[in-house]
Amino acid sequence: MNIKSIVATVTFSILLGISPISAAKTQPNENKMEKLTLTQEWDKTFPKSDKVDHSKVTFVNRYGITLVADMYKPKGATGKLPAIAVCGPFGAVKEQCAGLYAQTMAERGFLTIAFDPSFTGESGGTPRYMTSPDINTEDFSAAVDFLVTNSDVDAEKVGIIGICGWGGLAVNAAASDPRIKATLASTMYDMSRVNANGYFDADDSAEARNTLRDRLTAQRTEDYRNGTPKLGGGVPDVLPADAPKFLRDYHDYYKTQRGYHPRSLNSNGGRNATSPIPWINFPLMSRAGEIENAVMILHGEKAHSFYFGSDAYKKLTVIPGKENNKLFMVIPGASHTDLYDRMDIIPFNDIDKFFCEYLK
Repeated sequence: MNIKSIVATVTFSILLGISPISAAKTQPNENKMEKLTLTQEWDKTFPKSDKVDHSKVTFVNRYGITLVADMYKPKGATGKLPAIAVCGPFGAVKEQCAGLYAQTMAERGFLTIAFDPSFTGESGGTPRYMTSPDINTEDFSAAVDFLVTNSDVDAEKVGIIGICGWGGLAVNAAASDPRIKATLASTMYDMSRVNANGYFDADDSAEARNTLRDRLTAQRTEDYRNGTPKLGGGVPDVLPADAPKFLRDYHDYYKTQRGYHPRSLNSNGGRNATSPIPWINFPLMSRAGEIENAVMILHGEKAHSFYFGSDAYKKLTVIPGKENNKLFMVIPGASHTDLYDRMDIIPFNDIDKFFCEYLK
């Protein structure tokens, strides 16, 4: 496979001791949950903190898909807490950097959940390894449903964190769900834009999109004949000598002990090859300018994805009386994946300050 093919594959594939399961402190939900088998050992890519209590919880989204999350609660905390739901990167699972963000914010006093999106990881939904702009945005709101009805949570103090491709989805969720009082999009991708236009908008033409549509729908026909969707492939096991830096960065995270996880799509076979279909026509973040609540865009200066965060920030609108609640923070010298797990680079003090201010 040549480098152009590998990069194209990555565009569609990357961009994208535990207590028993408990929702005892959540108000009753009449939705029937799928029966899922959950891992009972600590299998994260980061060490367990002794400053928080950890448990697994489940909740159902508006489409009837059961989502699984790791809940992190400050040890010894009492009363109603501010809460944050975390997801991402696209094609990752909650045992990777979403869980690291969630656990770290719990150490700082927030009740947090890191969840697997629909069709992915330990969460339900079939066929497996699919993506959907609508359903995945809904996953964030379903996490908010769970948090605002939890007796340990102050329902007026709920925020979300989206990492990589889930950063764009977090902004989209904030535009549709005003219960989300503060949103952090970290090292974000706009999944609609990259699927429709290619990297750096290099394929932003009707001709290029129609060629892509021909390829994707041909695969769709083949999948229907076979009865099984073809996987698009995750990060390649062996990098070509001329691999671009961003692909090397992904490999260093997803294919090494640093971030590899057996349930991670990016670490293994990737999402279904036809997953890009709905993103091409879906205007993700088209209502970002209508978000009244706080939004923080966080990006590394050297990230290949920097333009996604920069342009997303430009879509945000200053709201009278809330002139300072839209923030764009640039981390000097940082790459895209540095904001996945580099504890010496991720500005958790600033993230903490942001959520403390807007989840008052």
